[in-house]
Amino acid sequence: MLASVARRSGGAFLLMPSQPPVNPSPHMLRLWRSKRLDSLDSLSLFHSWPLFDAEERVGRTQLEALGRMLRDPSDVSSPAATPGIGLWACDITRDNRLLWSPQVYELFGLGQDEPLTRAAAVTCYTPRSRAGMEALRAHAIHHRRGFTLDAMLRRHDGEARWMRLTAMPIIGESKVVRLCGTKEDVTSEYDGPGWRGF
Repeated sequence: MLASVARRSGGAFLLMPSQPPVNPSPHMLRLWRSKRLDSLDSLSLFHSWPLFDAEERVGRTQLEALGRMLRDPSDVSSPAATPGIGLWACDITRDNRLLWSPQVYELFGLGQDEPLTRAAAVTCYTPRSRAGMEALRAHAIHHRRGFTLDAMLRRHDGEARWMRLTAMPIIGESKVVRLCGTKEDVTSEYDGPGWRGF
């Protein structure tokens, strides 16, 4: 989902998809056509999706691999279900403990033997991407919805990468206990000079 318009709104930097939404409501279509991004509702409107769309948004192969990883965390090191797409999970009931596949470590430029904390991981997001990610994360937890967002990373070695993040909540005992999903390197899709200062 490439973004073509970006504007500040409520302190966050929001990305507008370059293609109109699928089966949009009249309000959504008007918002997309006018390029209006004047509230955080716009962010969730274009990037959030219901959990029954998970197979379409994440992919059956990745969902099956996520299921195996969540049942057996040692399975995270097995070969990727789809080359170039990494798996991740965040246990929000246990101090945001992270579980990453080797592809995600590589995307972030971290060694698999390095200590992994969410606080350290989010420092790799550029400020605008981090604001959008945090807003969608809060929305996903509160409303029990998934989301997809392209975010720019600045790795600790200084290299910039673009990542397609998909996330969905896992519900347990009537509350969200985890977020999990995929992280894919889509840097080649953002090859133009207009994205370098993002």
